[in-house]
Amino acid sequence: MSVAGWLQFAVLIAVLLVTAPPLGWYMAKVYSDEGKAPGDRVFRPVERVIYRLCRVQPEGEQRWTVYAVSVLAFSLVSFLVLYAIQRLQAVLPLNPTGVPAVTDHVAFNTAISFMTNTNWQSYSGEGTMSHLTQMTGLTVQNFVSASVGMAVMAAFIRGLVRRRATTLGNFWVDLTRTVVRIMLPLSIVVALVLVSQGVIQNFSGFTPVSTLEGAAQQIPGGPVASQIAIKQLGTNGGGFFNVNSAHPFENPTTFANFVENWCILIIPFALAFTFGRLIGDRRQGRAVFTIMAVLWFGMSLLAMGLEENGNPRLDALGVTQQTTAEQSGGYLEGKEVRFGAAASGLWAASTTGTSNGSVNSMHDSYTPLGGMIPLSHMMLGEVSPGGTGVGLNGLLVMVILSVFVAGLMVGRTPEYLGKKIQATEMKLVVLHVLAMPLALLSFAAASVLISSAVAAQKNPGAHGLSEILYAFTSGSNNNGSAFAGLTASTPWYDTTIGLSMLVGRFFLIIPVLAIAGSLIRKQIAPASAATFPTHTPLFAVLVLGIVIIVAGLTFVPALALGPIVEQLSL
Repeated sequence: MSVAGWLQFAVLIAVLLVTAPPLGWYMAKVYSDEGKAPGDRVFRPVERVIYRLCRVQPEGEQRWTVYAVSVLAFSLVSFLVLYAIQRLQAVLPLNPTGVPAVTDHVAFNTAISFMTNTNWQSYSGEGTMSHLTQMTGLTVQNFVSASVGMAVMAAFIRGLVRRRATTLGNFWVDLTRTVVRIMLPLSIVVALVLVSQGVIQNFSGFTPVSTLEGAAQQIPGGPVASQIAIKQLGTNGGGFFNVNSAHPFENPTTFANFVENWCILIIPFALAFTFGRLIGDRRQGRAVFTIMAVLWFGMSLLAMGLEENGNPRLDALGVTQQTTAEQSGGYLEGKEVRFGAAASGLWAASTTGTSNGSVNSMHDSYTPLGGMIPLSHMMLGEVSPGGTGVGLNGLLVMVILSVFVAGLMVGRTPEYLGKKIQATEMKLVVLHVLAMPLALLSFAAASVLISSAVAAQKNPGAHGLSEILYAFTSGSNNNGSAFAGLTASTPWYDTTIGLSMLVGRFFLIIPVLAIAGSLIRKQIAPASAATFPTHTPLFAVLVLGIVIIVAGLTFVPALALGPIVEQLSL
């Protein structure tokens, strides 16, 4: 890898290491049962107004079933409102480009996509959505869908910490505090930074101009920076423009690219430190952070290295892919020259390790193994570091599975944080682990058998299978990135990917809340000689092995028919 590639990778790691712990401390204060957090004088009056308007009793806590019903009810209303805005946008204000109403199946898919924090886009942003839809529909969902995941995470941690209790907190309070105290302040700061770099923020429609050759051209405008900030911070990924973060109005400079990449990763990584503080054992938080970081680090190195090494078929044609003073080097097909191969590979690993889904290059244009990295990264599940809240939830579920496996291996009673892991928890863990692969592989298998679904492929053979696999992997993991090359705006794909997103969201969130509801009733047993330590490097290696083995046994056969076969054909 080039010196420039190593340098930007090292700087990003250093900035994350410096900023994640203090942000994690702050978020722990926000979710703490102590009820005191920095900024109370500013935020509490705002929260009181919201509670009064919504008739929320902030002192009233909820059992896990009520908490889950609140999540489902809020998500249903979010879906219906966003669907209605899209279908009515032609007659609503703030539509300077005069776009018509969104078609029913695209509106259905998009409403599910943004409600589930997936942000899969089967449409062209600037050509399909009005400014009102972008602001009051999509951007609002970027805030609240990410905050729902973090609220569930807070409830899950309470289930691990509290003893002989029945309630996990109040969903409406957790949601409000997340939006008001975390998402809004960070988004305002990041949006201002992005505007300083040239990300546009206005209410203009299309501005007609003429090129130097005299050709007519339409320059799009809109409230972009405000959406991009929360798009990245909330690991949402839905872009204002069709080409997402490859567009110069969304991501104009290398510094903007760095800031946005940091935004994608900072909250998921910081939540590991939040976890350590909330449970009163920072060693556990550092262990979780290490597992997340090792997976992300390895995938980033592979993605960057494979794309910088180039395409062997170009070497055979005598095309140089070496880094020189005149060119950045590497395989630049489908990539922005202002970023190069290394920054594109790093972004690809970051966006698929979280549930972000934004892209600054076209993954469909990567080398076969280079394209397999973001695909397989999603297949690991949302654990490296995963989306806001749901990433930590997913990794803690794998930790519980690892504790159970370790107990079977050494003959010790499975315990995590002093609570015994029994049959009830393991049944829910299995449901959590199997839900995503079941949706992904079932719909992908059906898509290669249905003629209309096969016809939507732009490429035949192994690469076409990779396109289908990527679409359902992205949807069922609530990621939202696209491999491109697949016409996904058809009734079949809009419907099935929409269903995959629902499975990937709620068939994971509900088991997590059920596990928390089961664990919260248990007494915490004091550590003894028979207790398996879960903060050690050995246990971290075990969790890493479990994550890789589960994903490998599930998905390697499909990968062998797609990107692996395509790489061998080179």
